[in-house]
Amino acid sequence: MKFTDGYWLKRKGLTVLHPAQLRDVQAEEKTLFAYASTKPVRSRSDTLDTPIVTVKVEAPMPDVLRVTVGHFLGGAPTGPNFALAAEEHDVLVGDSELTSGRLTAHFRTGEKWGLDFLADGRRLTGSGWRGMGIVDTADGEHFVHEQLDLGVGEAVYGLGERFGPLVKNGQSVDIWNEDGGTSSELSYKNVPFYLTNRGYGVLVDHPGKVSFEVASEMVSRTQFSVAGQTLSYVVIYGPTPADILRRYTALTGRPALPPAWSFGLWLTTSFTTPYDEETVTSFVDGMAERDLPLSVFHFDTFWMREFHWCDFEWDPAIFPDPPGMLKRLHDRGLRTCLWINPYIAQRSAMFAEGMAHGYLVRKANGDVWQWDRWQAGMALVDFTNPDAREWYAAKLAALVEMGVDAFKSDFGERVPTDVVWHDGSDPERMHNYYTQLYNQVVFDVLKEAKGEGEAVLFARSATVGGQQFPVHWGGDNSATYESMAESLRGGLSLMSSGFGFWSHDIGGFEGRPDPAVFKRWIAFGLLSSHSRLHGNHSYRVPWLFDDESVEVLRTFTHLKYSLMPYLYEAGRQAHEQGLPVMRPMMLGFPDDPAVTHLERQYLLGGDLLVAPVFSEGGEVSYYVPAGRWTRYLDGPVTEDGSVSENGSVIEGPGWVHETHGFDSVPLLVRPGAIIPVGSVVDRPDYAHADGVTLRVFEPSAVAEATTVRVGETVFVVSPGATRVERTGPSLPWRVEIVGGASADIEAGTATWIAS
Repeated sequence: MKFTDGYWLKRKGLTVLHPAQLRDVQAEEKTLFAYASTKPVRSRSDTLDTPIVTVKVEAPMPDVLRVTVGHFLGGAPTGPNFALAAEEHDVLVGDSELTSGRLTAHFRTGEKWGLDFLADGRRLTGSGWRGMGIVDTADGEHFVHEQLDLGVGEAVYGLGERFGPLVKNGQSVDIWNEDGGTSSELSYKNVPFYLTNRGYGVLVDHPGKVSFEVASEMVSRTQFSVAGQTLSYVVIYGPTPADILRRYTALTGRPALPPAWSFGLWLTTSFTTPYDEETVTSFVDGMAERDLPLSVFHFDTFWMREFHWCDFEWDPAIFPDPPGMLKRLHDRGLRTCLWINPYIAQRSAMFAEGMAHGYLVRKANGDVWQWDRWQAGMALVDFTNPDAREWYAAKLAALVEMGVDAFKSDFGERVPTDVVWHDGSDPERMHNYYTQLYNQVVFDVLKEAKGEGEAVLFARSATVGGQQFPVHWGGDNSATYESMAESLRGGLSLMSSGFGFWSHDIGGFEGRPDPAVFKRWIAFGLLSSHSRLHGNHSYRVPWLFDDESVEVLRTFTHLKYSLMPYLYEAGRQAHEQGLPVMRPMMLGFPDDPAVTHLERQYLLGGDLLVAPVFSEGGEVSYYVPAGRWTRYLDGPVTEDGSVSENGSVIEGPGWVHETHGFDSVPLLVRPGAIIPVGSVVDRPDYAHADGVTLRVFEPSAVAEATTVRVGETVFVVSPGATRVERTGPSLPWRVEIVGGASADIEAGTATWIAS
């Protein structure tokens, strides 16, 4: 939302107050209050008819400061609110500044108003001339805005799952959950948090609509604004992007660790395709016959009767024996997932039940809120009502008891604001927050039934804290290379916003992909944290495309399963530290300015570089940071028709231009990395440490002892990889040295069996 008309003027119809001069500071225990007049005060008469702005600074945890800007402070408190953690720690409060850990908020004294954020001897950012603003409109609306400075070359990331450019500079972003697909500026997962390459992040602590102008209104500032009389935001110091995410997720919640089986290949019925148990069985048989190891089968919308979504009752005409069918799938080693949403169609028996007991969202006049979009006469479950939560959860628990293992918690964005919530929540604040209540109810059902570490969702909508309930997928994309690329941008943006696990529809949701698109997407999909074949009007079993699609899917599924010891530990890092499994390059190389805008490649975990191919012919360009990077797979086809071997080295820094076949993709290993590789390729949920191979790449680059964890087994690799010590269960393991040389290892590739 823009308030200015150029640098000096305001837009027509706006009256804006800005802090002009610090008049008073009041220090309380671990809190600092600053009072600023909105015009310079040179005599007592200047205090008359002069509003003041109150700024409160607190410190919820070390290296984190919370700032609240207010005009009129007499408003009644409204909910909902983000659940933010706090940690007892020492806070230093001075005459005009407050320090938490290494981060200081300093109010400028004298003639010019300003609030600066300082850390480790430098200024990170701050709010200066006309940065804070109290806005009144001619229509009687009120807003508060803040503007934080952006330095030269400073890039902004995050703000949820956004499908435009990864760097948000120059963009106007409204934090407002909507069902807009992946090809628009709208987003299913809006998160009012951003981080920059200057060493800090900012969370706007408002669950409703937050409008960001990122170097778009004031081109050297990031502006954020909310409706009302107060605005609260949190500044988080890093200094690295990884440090910022660690602290942000400590504040807002770390992701649960999904079960190992969920990392495997998911196959669905697709959305509107005709299917029944015979169809499902034919797909499962077809995958098994072709050595395509499947982990999860997902039943999309029409497992329920048409016009009945959601009543959580199987369609008896299509599935006459659901418990028996689920058992038959389980007996084949498969988990099962069901599509759900929080919308209750009028045709559903649950509508009358929910209406009678007050479980559905109502209008101010007491009527149930309804419309005909999606499902005829549908209503919305009121998750602010504890009884409604229990009612909804009981329906899901019955399905879990029947044998269902997971739920695809779709939708949660189409939440009206002309309603009254059971707990009195503000409708504007509840619009985005609704998804948090929805996904938590579903996740808790699974956790209670399955136990810690066994619950997993496939969720679409989210807000701050939603990362606690993985996994999330990227929504409705299209079967094109362009949509494949926009999906990756959305995922990397979400990973920059505190989310640890993410997936997307392999092949694209809308349309039937060309076989080349499908095969290129397979590599990207299996080198993501979670992998699902799903479409809209057409199936996604590979043999319907061509024989090569079967081969490509087998190749990359086997590859992912062999990498499970590495991937699951990357997942554990997300769970314990808040670092995502799929990482923007800036997260791994914050000191390399060449990675600032990279959005067509990523790190998978900390040590694998992936550059998906977005062209039928296999042409791909990607950037390699400094060092000797090793190909994990066979490389591209060269001009003479030969194929470079895995284990060959690419010297960075620099750009690489290659052509890859459908069975190949740029997959590079970081210098000195140690990749634990499993001995099983037909499933993801095996004993990862049993028969594991530690592949040490360029051991001379292993400059210090490195700890590698695989389940309950811990390996400590000495500098140069001359020695490996193991603690944990007594299981067979081995070490492979790939490239390089050290004092006791011959140059080249050596292999030895650990004793």
